[in-house]
Amino acid sequence: QTVLQGIILLPLRVICITFILLLAWLSASIATFCQPGRGVLPLKGWRRRMIQTTLSALTRTAYFVMGFQVQVKGKVASRPEAPIFVAAPHSSFFDAIICALTGMPSIVSRAENLSTPVFGTILSSLQPVAVSRQDPDSRKNTVAEITRRASSQGQWPQVI
Repeated sequence: QTVLQGIILLPLRVICITFILLLAWLSASIATFCQPGRGVLPLKGWRRRMIQTTLSALTRTAYFVMGFQVQVKGKVASRPEAPIFVAAPHSSFFDAIICALTGMPSIVSRAENLSTPVFGTILSSLQPVAVSRQDPDSRKNTVAEITRRASSQGQWPQVI
């Protein structure tokens, strides 16, 4: 009986997750379409709200479809309380849960990830701090950008 459930559930889960991923891509594409100051200026207004609500809900739904139920204990720190979040060990796809639960903050990511089909568009909508592994000054530039965003008086979202 368990094998039969797996044979039925696996394709259904794959189809649902694919559909959710395409919805997330569409939402990210709409929110960043003709974005003024792409990557240099923070998303504002409806664009930011759309990313926060839609991508957060879709991410939670995708994890639910995969069989994960996440429960938050405590209160998520607000932007003035904690302009920077730290997630460790930062080594798996579970990092997306943290993003969904904290309102889709900006993240620090490899610059190469931005050119990945579908995922790159979704990632770009989070306005990441892109780290280039080929640039010898990348570490210094990344720290400077995180500091600039953290001290922006709420213009940029929290950074994780």
